[in-house]
Amino acid sequence: MPSTNFRVKLDDGEEVLCHLAGKLRIYRIKILIGDRVTVETSPYDPKRGRIVYRGK
Repeated sequence: MPSTNFRVKLDDGEEVLCHLAGKLRIYRIKILIGDRVTVETSPYDPKRGRIVYRGK
């Protein structure tokens, strides 16, 4: 995906298209394949979301 867009697989098996939140982008936090992340989904479009935290 281009730039800071990621395809994230949720625990229930659904895939969501996500972008990085502001602080993750500002501090250049790298997201790698296999990282567990916390996602906020939009109430208007449940197929899009925002990555707000990168777990270990």
